[in-house]
Amino acid sequence: MPYAPSSDAARAGRAGAPPEELKIIVAGGFGVGKTTMIATVSEIEPLTTEERLTIASSGIDNLEGLAHKATTTVAMDFGRITFDDPFSLILFLFGTPGQERFWFLWDDLGHGALGVVVLVDTRRLEDSFAAVGWCEQRHLPFVVAVNEFDNAFRYTPDEVRQALGLAPCIPVVTCDVRQSASAMNVLITLVGHSLELSRTPNPGALT
Repeated sequence: MPYAPSSDAARAGRAGAPPEELKIIVAGGFGVGKTTMIATVSEIEPLTTEERLTIASSGIDNLEGLAHKATTTVAMDFGRITFDDPFSLILFLFGTPGQERFWFLWDDLGHGALGVVVLVDTRRLEDSFAAVGWCEQRHLPFVVAVNEFDNAFRYTPDEVRQALGLAPCIPVVTCDVRQSASAMNVLITLVGHSLELSRTPNPGALT
């Protein structure tokens, strides 16, 4: 892994220009693992807006395949990661709510973002189309990260790409968002993809 999160002491002693700050969105369907991913990699106590699921959401939130899910994000999640080598970089992570009734928040959260991680659960792949379409319509760089749940069937990245109708240039990676190195690799892939697009004369044509 080319980057390593740094300590506050190391950052305080680092000379030169202040670190570059980048905003990243973690999007995807309901219960796909967005809150878990941000909590796994954040160097600070993550800010969450989790509320308990109640009978009031019955018939609104699709809990198929999510029998043990008891809470849901109603506004956003927030975390932060700092890297020192080879670049001085701070990533601010914003997780979107997954339920359709909260999609109106996505545009505000996406303002000024470097790019988007679209987190996917292959057991509920249809829930990913909204996030993919949102990125494409707004010409936001994005990567698709397949969160490999313990009881989910394993598909290759090419199979997922075909199922979601993705352009060949969109990175598709597999991950376990409970594992720091795995989740970090997704973020590094997104940053690299976004920087590559920024050097392309017409990046909108690639996404």
